[in-house]
Amino acid sequence: MIVNQVSKKVKMGKSDIVKYQLLTHCYLEKINVSNADLDCLTMLAFNGEIELTEFCNYASDEGVFKTPQSVRNAVIKFERKGMIEKNGKGRKMIKLATSLNVQAKGNVLLDYKFVSLESEEV
Repeated sequence: MIVNQVSKKVKMGKSDIVKYQLLTHCYLEKINVSNADLDCLTMLAFNGEIELTEFCNYASDEGVFKTPQSVRNAVIKFERKGMIEKNGKGRKMIKLATSLNVQAKGNVLLDYKFVSLESEEV
């Protein structure tokens, strides 16, 4: 079988490599995301587990979304898609879902391999 291989090597900043991991997950799972959504998820990746209201205020203050309620709406959307885990009573804590396996600390090397095979005609 002959496969046309494309290989790219790119050095990225930490924020970009986290965003790429999130964007790849969303693309593969057919989850529509805006740039603001990606920025919000990226910010959450760097913060780790954080109190929901604190995160909503922080993301709003940073200009990711205009209001804390808009941030909260995005969080709810991604919680329903399984990308954010929420726990606790009263002061709810949120974090990126562990299942995403997004790496945001230390040196990060992504090694994705995708293939598209044409059907063989008999």
